[in-house]
Amino acid sequence: AQYERAWGTIEKIKEEDGVVSGPVIEVVKGGLIIDIGLRGFLPASLVELRRVRDLAPYVGRTLEAKIIELDKNRNNVVLSRRGWLEETQKEQREDFLANLKPGENRRGVVSSVVNFGAFVDLGGMDGLVHVSELSWKHVDHPGSVVQVGDEIDVQVLEVDLDRERISLSLKATQQDPWQEFATAHQVGELVYGRVTKLVPFGSFVQVGDGIEGLVHISEMSAHHVDLPEQVVTPGEELWVKIIDLDLQRRRISLSIKQAAEGGVVAAEYQEHFGEHAYDTEGNYIGGETTEAQEAWAEYYAEQGDTSIPPVPTSAEAAAEAVAPEADAAE
Repeated sequence: AQYERAWGTIEKIKEEDGVVSGPVIEVVKGGLIIDIGLRGFLPASLVELRRVRDLAPYVGRTLEAKIIELDKNRNNVVLSRRGWLEETQKEQREDFLANLKPGENRRGVVSSVVNFGAFVDLGGMDGLVHVSELSWKHVDHPGSVVQVGDEIDVQVLEVDLDRERISLSLKATQQDPWQEFATAHQVGELVYGRVTKLVPFGSFVQVGDGIEGLVHISEMSAHHVDLPEQVVTPGEELWVKIIDLDLQRRRISLSIKQAAEGGVVAAEYQEHFGEHAYDTEGNYIGGETTEAQEAWAEYYAEQGDTSIPPVPTSAEAAAEAVAPEADAAE
């Protein structure tokens, strides 16, 4: 009678697509035996989501499983724990995704780094931070920004419920350098920068962290210029004037030619250059020196003058101040 009741219970659970639970009592060829009121066979390939080689540690553990085959005549009950795990994880993923909203910030751990980005474990599922969303700067490889195991804050960009995919952004949690630059600077200001690249139509100059602007070849000199390298070289530091600032398109147009004509120095340089760097008697009172300031000081010290000159206001003075080594070589 007990045997019949056990079969009746198991058959009802199978009809309702339910779950059985019981302790593992034995390791047999090809799998495990679980006591579910009857001897249920759990194939080794269906114990976990991935195949398990050593089944001995499962003896004594209580496992949940789905019934995938039932044959009373042959006294055969076949179970699948993998099926239960997949179903459970699917429900967990659905719940997790349903509670994940675009625009919110989450803390996660970098689980893997690939060529096209980094996967971040959010505590329930992994999301992808595409390489373009790792930093406001250009990133050659994700490994230069994050490493496996790093704890990072990310912003949810998109949740695809159908494909169960999460798109994340690391840079969205950081201050946009373009917004910062646009707030701190305006068209007409002089800023100090470094030439990063020469192209046939001009040169790119870095004027801030992650901020590059273009000096069109027509804005490189008051004289005709055939090639950018006739005027500047990569790595050279110089003053440029902001002649256009397009935050929406993230483009800055700069001019070496107009910088040589003088102008208003950006606020960040006022401490070291221009009238704010001098007292009423003309003595230099600028703050902590920058690399550019040190270069100027060294050059003028060689000339026997320990004061620091203001921003050059002519093409001749600009060339002398920006490239003292070239003048010294002459």
